Amino acid sequence: MSDARFEDARETPLNLGALEAEDLKVISALVQDAVFPATAMTWRPGQRRFGLLLNRFRWEDVEAATKRSRPVERVQSLLVIDNVLGVSSNGVDRRDPDLVLSLLSLDWHPGAEVEGELHLVLAGDGVIRLKVEALEVTLKDVTRPYVAPSRKVPGHDI
Repeated sequence: MSDARFEDARETPLNLGALEAEDLKVISALVQDAVFPATAMTWRPGQRRFGLLLNRFRWEDVEAATKRSRPVERVQSLLVIDNVLGVSSNGVDRRDPDLVLSLLSLDWHPGAEVEGELHLVLAGDGVIRLKVEALEVTLKDVTRPYVAPSRKVPGHDI
């Protein structure tokens, strides 16, 4: 008997959850460089839920795509944050219906107990701040993967 290898995994849609900061790091890495129109953000105060429909770069598939000489992919995913008490933003003009945002990371800022703030850090110095009663984040792929329009792995100037 041998250990499972990453290469042995079936290509199935992601459906992940995070209830702790360590789990959130995995989801943050997977949504890095996701793009979405500002109109794809929804906050439902009565349900205490904030959601985004993202066009997520499939970081988990880059190595396999390179090995098989095929284009890199994106997939539409739902990023849902529950227990949201309030939403604010900086550097985001929510009145612009054509605004497309690029997500860089999900940063957790814990409070005294289980509450805290989840920051959705955007390219161009934007941020969406969610005040939450407790950390509860879900990432779920909702479409089949498609070839990334740029056909390139996203890069960042350092």
